[in-house]
Amino acid sequence: MARLPVSEEALIQRYGPHLNEAPPGGWDAAVDFDRQVRTHCCFCGQQCGIKLKVKGTEVVGFEPWYDFPFNEGKLCPKGVKRYLQGAHPDRLLEPLGRDPGAAAGFSSMSWDQALDRVVSEIGRIQDSYGKDAFAMLSGVSLTNEKSYLVGKFARLALQTANLDYNGRLCMVSAGVANKRALGMDRAPNPWSDIPLADVVFVAGANVAECAPITTSYIWRARDRGAKLIVADPRVTPLARTADVFLGLRPGTDSALMGTILHVIIENGWVDRGFVDAHTIDFGAAAEAVQHCSPSWGATVTGVPADRIVEAARLWGTSETGMLLHARGIEHHSKGVENVWSCINLGLATGKYGRPGCGVATITGQGNGQGGREQGHKCDQLPGNRDITNPEHRAYVASVWGCDVDEIPGKGLSAEEIVEAIHDGKIRGLLSICFNPLVSLPDSRFTAEALGKLEFFAVIDFFLSETAQHADIVLPGSLHEEDEGTSTSVEGRAIKINQAIPPPGSARLDWEILIDLADRLGRGQYFQFGSTHEIFDEMRVASRGGTADYYGMTWERIEAEDGIFWPCPEAGHPGTPRLYEGGRFAHPDGKARFNPVRHRPPAEVTDDEYPLWLTTGRVVSQYLSGTQTRRIGPLVEQYPEPLCEMHPRLAGTLGVATGDIVRVSSRRGTMELPARVVETIRPDTVFIPYHWPGAKAANQLTNRALDPLSRIPEYKVSAVRVERAQGHVQVRDRRVTALQTEAELR
Repeated sequence: MARLPVSEEALIQRYGPHLNEAPPGGWDAAVDFDRQVRTHCCFCGQQCGIKLKVKGTEVVGFEPWYDFPFNEGKLCPKGVKRYLQGAHPDRLLEPLGRDPGAAAGFSSMSWDQALDRVVSEIGRIQDSYGKDAFAMLSGVSLTNEKSYLVGKFARLALQTANLDYNGRLCMVSAGVANKRALGMDRAPNPWSDIPLADVVFVAGANVAECAPITTSYIWRARDRGAKLIVADPRVTPLARTADVFLGLRPGTDSALMGTILHVIIENGWVDRGFVDAHTIDFGAAAEAVQHCSPSWGATVTGVPADRIVEAARLWGTSETGMLLHARGIEHHSKGVENVWSCINLGLATGKYGRPGCGVATITGQGNGQGGREQGHKCDQLPGNRDITNPEHRAYVASVWGCDVDEIPGKGLSAEEIVEAIHDGKIRGLLSICFNPLVSLPDSRFTAEALGKLEFFAVIDFFLSETAQHADIVLPGSLHEEDEGTSTSVEGRAIKINQAIPPPGSARLDWEILIDLADRLGRGQYFQFGSTHEIFDEMRVASRGGTADYYGMTWERIEAEDGIFWPCPEAGHPGTPRLYEGGRFAHPDGKARFNPVRHRPPAEVTDDEYPLWLTTGRVVSQYLSGTQTRRIGPLVEQYPEPLCEMHPRLAGTLGVATGDIVRVSSRRGTMELPARVVETIRPDTVFIPYHWPGAKAANQLTNRALDPLSRIPEYKVSAVRVERAQGHVQVRDRRVTALQTEAELR
């Protein structure tokens, strides 16, 4: 039976007369609107369904979309308030050119002037230094169509190998690990499998804050008796309910998983039938953890040995189980190995290809799953094809109508592009919906690099911290101003519908790129009149790849509430659950165990920097904060970063909640208020990373990269913390609420 919206009278009766004067986010309020548009949230990889209320050319509110199967009307604070960004006064409405004499450092210019300048500078730099001296950085909050277009634009219009995207900072470690182990880069299960699991193992994922709707799936599993294991240096909200909490030391994930595998092997809990029939190289993986006794694991991870054994028993003896991991596992210089160590646990116990069984990555960014499949990643072509594979290159060239040699080879990753800019090897940059000055590690280094560019152009809808370094800023489009598809955490392609047009003289992102391609003399490859036409070419380009969208149509995607890839032919139902029947995506049908031997992080603590810093998200903010820091109610919920620390550490420093502390690493120093909590290891501090400048956590983080995925090591940095002298305590509503909550406990 469909759920009816709760009336305002019922809400007031339940929660009292001071219900913030109006229900949250315009829902169920007396908002005058012309129409509702079914679409999806613009933020995280869950891509929750939502109905936007539109009046004229403005989004004025929202309505829960109860019938969309993933979230069934549920939304997190970001989804509830997302509509408020559209009318923000910071919205870019016209092209801007750098003008030191102007009050804001920029002055308005016409589109012709702006585009001609961009094209002229691209030509000048490439004529002087070579094609690869001009690079492009892209974001994965873009639709599939725009991601596909960016990949084609960089390779055929800019003719550069140096293209990468901010998904490099998200789940690339999981992508590399999944492809090598299982043959395919996608979560193996629909989220509807989670409630079928007898054990849910959450590793390095703050689900309640970073993927809140996923929490409801875990609760459903708990309601039918499932056990919950959580591994994290912090007692996250979900961890407070765990049957087994594994509060590991940062950077020891593979040691923990290796010890669990060791215990499973020693106790005979390996599914030998599955391993023998459907996998190879188990012996090598077993040999790599032969020394990983519970006492060894306890010494390395800081987790009591009996807890590790109990986690191994629950996972090893359960009939079904799902292991969910995210950036806490992947944001490491050994992120791929960490993910392999999780996959090994799934393979060893036969937890693949059946309902309620799988090891899945929780995608962080809006289109983090679909974006990298469409080819705007430095080493991939559409369909999740390998840019170094001659057959893959030949097929894509045939779709694009170009000679195969016109497609550049593998380029540099995102952090490597910034390092090449810093070294003077890359002289020009075009960026779209990417804010590296906040999101890349060692932000001082990133700022220095941006300052060395001879020319920098940005396509965005707000003047981000990175865009403030640009020579030309081109006003692009918000999520609700365009039409296309996105692919969610489950691998479900969904439909994004246009609610309003871009304001002022802002343009749709894809139109800007096509205009640039035409001015670069490469317009013959970009004869698109709509995003629907881009989608139709994208389908063909993906055909036969592991991420095969060929059988999808926009009409089917909308009518069926999304389609899971691979969907290779018209009429194919899609593939919600991968590997059924035990056949994996490698040519021989078998999964690969990968031996993982624990090694320390790139940086370790010492007498000068004795504490571990780990970073992450909070529920009311999203990534670099370009959007959410402009939404008032979200800012009020968490207005600035706090440094979480354990009472034992706070006591040694003489620090109370609200005191200003100075946190220093080998790369930088920042000052911020302390938040004293019992939900973190005494040897670890946590700082969220959504803020720029002096409030940027990435002033402190390490540029060390995973050798395979090229992802930076955000989750482990060695730091020193001290009380900042001469500062008074900070007293705001949030700190007072925290103290009141502590007193109540």
